[in-house]
Amino acid sequence: MSGLKLFHTTNSGVTEVLPRLADAEADVQSLVEANMEALLGVRFLATEYSTGPVHGGRIDSLGIDENGAPVVVEFKRAIDPGVIHQGLFYLSWLMDHRSEYQHLVRERLGITAAAQVLWSAPRLICVAGDFTRYDVHAVREHRHSIDLVRYRYFGTEHLGLETVASVTGLAAGPGAARRRTSERVRTADGAMAELSAAVDEVLLGLGDGVTRVQRKQYRAYQRLRNFACVCPPQQTKLLVYLKVDPKQADLVPGFTRDVTGLGHHGTGDLELQLRTERDLERARDLLRLSYAAA
Repeated sequence: MSGLKLFHTTNSGVTEVLPRLADAEADVQSLVEANMEALLGVRFLATEYSTGPVHGGRIDSLGIDENGAPVVVEFKRAIDPGVIHQGLFYLSWLMDHRSEYQHLVRERLGITAAAQVLWSAPRLICVAGDFTRYDVHAVREHRHSIDLVRYRYFGTEHLGLETVASVTGLAAGPGAARRRTSERVRTADGAMAELSAAVDEVLLGLGDGVTRVQRKQYRAYQRLRNFACVCPPQQTKLLVYLKVDPKQADLVPGFTRDVTGLGHHGTGDLELQLRTERDLERARDLLRLSYAAA
């Protein structure tokens, strides 16, 4: 995993925990499916989903992400040059069978979730033992949202996931999102518009693989999972929600707030209330902490 080494430490020294692949593809698939929301930020819907007699295939896993985007997850034990094309085939099938997918969402998660499916940003996540440089190049040539995730087992109790490549599709890509953000910003107060643009720049600049998804109620910034959600500017403040445990933050009235269990747009339990660019500077460590955890 990019030279990552894991060591077990004791009083007498350290012992390297050697990485290994799963014994079978089904092993990693079943583990990820059982913990999909924690590992990928995706709610699990179905496994080995049949595409019917005409297409004659089975989608390894179907899910829906935090922003309501449909997700196809394909698994391979090791390197498989066909994983991206196979996944795109199933993603195309999914886009042609929207009513069937929405029925599945309604059956598993309810009417509200089914009504909020974000068809403009379908995603393909490929989880495999490794990928070639040709795979990494290929995802950048497609007009789809694709994440390549490398896995490794360490010993018998640890699983490592590493995002090798992450590309946002054209419909939800930076250009489209930037245009929608600009349209929204023009309707806001000038100072808040500038602050919103500054927050956008900081979040996109936190590291490689940051993608942005625009929803009506918020815009989300994600790696595999959301790490920040920014609501439309209010008259005097901008609300940002982070995936940071509020217990790990110094809560300052008027700046940070624990919203665990409270309803709000977007995801995250720590609310930032930004009124000036100075507030944004104060928030940088929290933004980095949320990014690192995604």
